Amino acid sequence: MLDAINEAKKCNIDVPIGCIIKHNGDIIASAHNLREKNNDITAHAELLAIQKAQQILKSSRLTDSEMYVTLEPCPMCAWAIIQSGIKALYFGSYNTQYGAMGSVLNLPELANSKIKVYGGIEEEKCNILLEEFWSKVRK
Repeated sequence: MLDAINEAKKCNIDVPIGCIIKHNGDIIASAHNLREKNNDITAHAELLAIQKAQQILKSSRLTDSEMYVTLEPCPMCAWAIIQSGIKALYFGSYNTQYGAMGSVLNLPELANSKIKVYGGIEEEKCNILLEEFWSKVRK
């Protein structure tokens, strides 16, 4: 999760969300939010990392892969994670507005997915990143 946190710190003008994907224990992709920077509503850290991992593995299926992300994924990202076949998701902060991996929605259950989901990993560090960002935005 610390690698995902370090990735989140690269966000600058975007909400600080970082993501890494490990395949057979090795990091094969990393990304951070680029929504505002790229003027692209789909440039979420999770989707960018999935795209990179799929290119590296030359497959749309990311079985034997695990994702680490600093915030619980939204419905768009959650569905992409499920469809990619990632076997486990580890996230830091719970997303009480848009969380789709158990907080607000539980898309894995709706999709009858076997993905293992673990929340609250390094939650305090992830929460601090978000709190500091929103504090600056509100000033």
